[in-house]
Amino acid sequence: MTEKYFYAVGRRKTSSATVHLSKGKGDILVKKGDEYVKIEKFFTWEWSKNILQDSLYPFLVLGNNVKKMFDVTIHVKWGGLRGQAEAIRLGLSRALVAFNPEYRLVIKPYGLLKRDPREKERKKPGLRKARKSPQWSKR
Repeated sequence: MTEKYFYAVGRRKTSSATVHLSKGKGDILVKKGDEYVKIEKFFTWEWSKNILQDSLYPFLVLGNNVKKMFDVTIHVKWGGLRGQAEAIRLGLSRALVAFNPEYRLVIKPYGLLKRDPREKERKKPGLRKARKSPQWSKR
């Protein structure tokens, strides 16, 4: 028999994260390669501790008792660490709202349900980058 779960997709820049919530004891696992690792081991560098807190911000807003109610599994791909963390944050917020629509009233004022649409602008032909042009020469 399969367990009931709630899921949502979060995206940011080129990153995409699928978040699955199921009843449990508070484990947060991220798929890294072929295995699942704890989220603390996924964001390993010292400077990425702030990113880790940022990605779990919806639980901070709702309280630790909500965090201990769920087991979370996350599939994240593409992009860099910051984009992945923000994709996880959006997916987690959406999944929590799918579980309990009353959470929307708590989460929404913090801007956690908005998708940040900013993406890298494409490079145009004849330019060095998206907007930087070659140096102009009078002669």
